[in-house]
Amino acid sequence: MTANQPKPLLPVVNRPIMEHVLRLLKRHGFTETVVTVQFLAALVRNFFGDGDELGMSLHYATEEIPLGTAGSVKNAADKLRDERFLVISGDALTDIDLTDMIRFHERNGALVTIGLKRVPNPLEFGIIIVDEQGRVQRFLEKPTWGQVFSDTVNTGVYIMEPEVLDEVAPGTPVDWSGDVFPKLLARGAPLYGYVAGGYWEDVGTHESYLKAQADALSGRVRLDADGFEMSPGVWVAEGASVDPDAILKGPLYIGGYAKVEAGAELREYTVLGDNVVVKEGAFLHRAVVHDNVYIGPSAHLRGCVVGKNTDIMTGARIEENAVVGDECVIEAEAYVSSGVKIYPFKTIEAGAVVNTSVIWESRGQRSLFGPRGVSGLVNVEITPELCVRLASAYATTLKKGASVITSRDASRAARAFKRAVISALNAGAINVLDLEAAPLPVARFHTSNESASGGIALRTTPGDPQSVDIVFMDENGADLSQNAQRKLERVFSRQEFRRAFPGEIAELSFPARAVEDYTRELLRWVDMSGVRDAEMKVVVDCAGGTSALVLPSLLGRVGVDVLTVNNRLDEFSPTETLAERRRDLQRLAELVGSSRAAFGVRFDPVGERISLVDEMGQLISEERAQLVVLDLVAAERRGGRVALPVTTTRVAEQVCRFHGAQVQWTSTALDALTSAAADPELIFAADGRGGFIVPEFAPTVDGLAAFLRLLGLVARTRLSLSQIDARIPQAKMLKRTVPTPWAAKGAVMRSVVEAADGHRLDTTDGVRVIEEDGGWALILPDPSEAVTHLWAEGDDLDVAQALLERWARVVEHAVGT
Repeated sequence: MTANQPKPLLPVVNRPIMEHVLRLLKRHGFTETVVTVQFLAALVRNFFGDGDELGMSLHYATEEIPLGTAGSVKNAADKLRDERFLVISGDALTDIDLTDMIRFHERNGALVTIGLKRVPNPLEFGIIIVDEQGRVQRFLEKPTWGQVFSDTVNTGVYIMEPEVLDEVAPGTPVDWSGDVFPKLLARGAPLYGYVAGGYWEDVGTHESYLKAQADALSGRVRLDADGFEMSPGVWVAEGASVDPDAILKGPLYIGGYAKVEAGAELREYTVLGDNVVVKEGAFLHRAVVHDNVYIGPSAHLRGCVVGKNTDIMTGARIEENAVVGDECVIEAEAYVSSGVKIYPFKTIEAGAVVNTSVIWESRGQRSLFGPRGVSGLVNVEITPELCVRLASAYATTLKKGASVITSRDASRAARAFKRAVISALNAGAINVLDLEAAPLPVARFHTSNESASGGIALRTTPGDPQSVDIVFMDENGADLSQNAQRKLERVFSRQEFRRAFPGEIAELSFPARAVEDYTRELLRWVDMSGVRDAEMKVVVDCAGGTSALVLPSLLGRVGVDVLTVNNRLDEFSPTETLAERRRDLQRLAELVGSSRAAFGVRFDPVGERISLVDEMGQLISEERAQLVVLDLVAAERRGGRVALPVTTTRVAEQVCRFHGAQVQWTSTALDALTSAAADPELIFAADGRGGFIVPEFAPTVDGLAAFLRLLGLVARTRLSLSQIDARIPQAKMLKRTVPTPWAAKGAVMRSVVEAADGHRLDTTDGVRVIEEDGGWALILPDPSEAVTHLWAEGDDLDVAQALLERWARVVEHAVGT
């Protein structure tokens, strides 16, 4: 907890311990104060300044080397003005009656009065024995039980006459209790001990830190708490937002501008710092959480301390007496055992069980890029600062004066973060052509056609309105390759960013006819013959996304009867939950059936992927939609190559053979599919998740182009989608996901290869084990999560299930579960 901050700055009920001490001094009339500083002195100075905000005058005396308790005061002698002074520790929580202690000092004519406190366990403190009048008789530093003759211990609070400083040699380490006081006692000087009746806690251990928090909340110590009492024992600071359906059982404290969602439960002795977010289903009991911490849904914190700027992700658990330092990430479902210490700037991987302290290494630092670019929670994992650093790293990988296309979806978060990206690019000598809100296919098209060196698009994560994706593109509008991602990650991690000289600051411009140019080229390359003659009706759902900006001008030139729904930009719902998506698809299916349309299509919010409904009003699954469109394309072309990821059912091979086409299997990485689509002989590519590539137009996934191509194919084939679906064999494929710690992924794949000895293997992506009867199983480690994915396909579902079970056991055995 004090690896990167001094102990006096540790918060108790959301204020530094030292601030509580200063407020105590102010209450008793001490307004002129000298602060002796040594470890991380600048942090103390920056926090308190000259003391004006507290109504005090603060001066600072800095030690170049540690001078001990007395030496540090001697170091400040020039500021003490030859008058009686009080010495008090900045890292002990107390409400001792200093005014009464001064009266005791004056009444006894003492040279030094030592503040004493009775404690149940005096072993860790200096014991001081006094007579009936309070005069000190004996000192004993940190005794054993056999040496304990009293329970009155030295609190480190002293009232002193100025001549005491003459006993301290300057510039050398000197201690009051060990050096000065015994010498004065031997000389017969009037040393007195004042047994205080108030509260005093030396915050020197994690246990005492948690005890101090609980004592403050229980009212055992008098402190100035910032906030109001919302209900008995529940203190809430200014700007905090607490949902009425949150469960609060005091005493507890919620800091300024913190947010507690419905369903979260805060129990006794919990303290939340400023700007803390507690999501639904989270549970906290006796947990002390510092500023700017994110606590994800269903996280469980009990009797622990969490440092500032740390993220606790979904379902993570942190147990009794565990301490998590500043700026850590505890990923989803991780378990931090009792007593474990996680030092600052560490990452604990998803699903990890941590039983020993993490000091030097991170446990499973994840890579920057995931399957959708750089993704994370808005203002938790993805912040304006991160966007600036990412864009600066991207700019550094490009030549000065290069151009980059930027775009976003309809959300406010994407709009705000894109502004940070643009500023960083311009500052890195990169010109920006900003499309503002635009479908992702339009951004990809312009990146490949505007002599741009790359592009950056920001979008809300599909299905998660709390998260955002930052998509980086190369000069062809495709996602960055693995090599390009690693290059950007290296620059980002080293923070070796290139900055432009004042005369090199680049320009920001806004292409005037971006949508019109895209529409014109799309209609030029996609075969739309037969569409007008077919007199088709289709239903289109824009999902409140950016495809609504393109479809009016596109459909007006195609010649079909179109019923559109959700044809607007919705910045408040830039994505949908699974339940909302199913609801909208059901509505689309009803509209298709009632309107006797040829089919229905629903775009994702950025116009990149589509979902299909046949003329009967039946939703076609993503896997079946891929086969249906493949069958249409292959039947018309009668040859050529098709690119599909290795996770695709082998029914696709049957479809291709029937029509004289060949399958080219690719890895699941999107850049692998786009690389394959650059081949002029390729007639079709799809990712099995609603993403289709129209190679004659662009080598990237494009929902708008796929929709246009489907219109032409259906018009020319004179068959309905349900008829095409009915003639394609049903796949017998199953899938499972097995939790796999990052450190075990290599061992898992080695075990799979060893267990597959004698089988034919395909290592295009992961390991695909092929059985003699044609059945197969694919074992593929996830590149961004601590899991392994398994697929299995056979002649029937029982065979596929048996295959899946067999290889799941191999993976689980390698993991150790």
